Amino acid sequence: MLDDIFSGEKAIQLWLILFLASLLVGGIVTGFFKARKIQPKGFKWKVFRNEGIFGMVNLAASAFLIGAPTAWLTSNGYIATTKGAADWWTIAFEYALYFFLFDTWFYWLHRAMHQGRFYTYVHKLHHLSTSPNLLTTLSVNPLESLINGGFVPLFLVAMTFIAPISEHSMALITPTNIIMGLYVHSGYEFFPRWWNKSWATKWFITTTFHDQHHKYFTANFGGYTTIWDRLCGTMRPKFEEDYLKVKDRARPAPALEPAE
Repeated sequence: MLDDIFSGEKAIQLWLILFLASLLVGGIVTGFFKARKIQPKGFKWKVFRNEGIFGMVNLAASAFLIGAPTAWLTSNGYIATTKGAADWWTIAFEYALYFFLFDTWFYWLHRAMHQGRFYTYVHKLHHLSTSPNLLTTLSVNPLESLINGGFVPLFLVAMTFIAPISEHSMALITPTNIIMGLYVHSGYEFFPRWWNKSWATKWFITTTFHDQHHKYFTANFGGYTTIWDRLCGTMRPKFEEDYLKVKDRARPAPALEPAE
């Protein structure tokens, strides 16, 4: 039995879990996470509890609203991927196509969800948390999950008729939704201080960017990038200034000069 536990893939998974757990404990003990908390006093246990309940309901509903139709579309040939080896540039192109199309889809529908009854009956639940945490990712109305999560099967159906994407591209697309959702709702800023100053990186959102959307409601609608917010003037004017304030808290204090 021990040979089964400590061999091959299971051993790698075990060591990975232990490694991540040690990073988590180390980050807490050393104050690494505390220094990077965007809203230090924003956490509320009652909100956290409610988000856990809403999240479980949403997961169950999403399995029916998204999972079942996607399985049907796949089994009936409306969704298909190409098998076997693929050129790296093909994978890069297909992933980039998904990335920017989803960002466009998310921006405009997310912005629409902040209007009138659309906000009241669909999106308001997600905004009960003004200081997001990991559970906030799942705490959404199932209809909102259908709107956001429904993009992937629609994208795959369209690509199946145009040019089916590689299974290797799907291996990147599937985790992206999960990782990005958890990252932007984590409540901690891990990106470097220069991120918003570099032309190459300022187009991609940070946790602070989306955290401010939850705090102020009326700006920063992008899901993956800041492109549409910059083009449409919906980026919070003080976002970059506030981002630097968060990073300043994580900077080590300057050493005191010895007295003469």
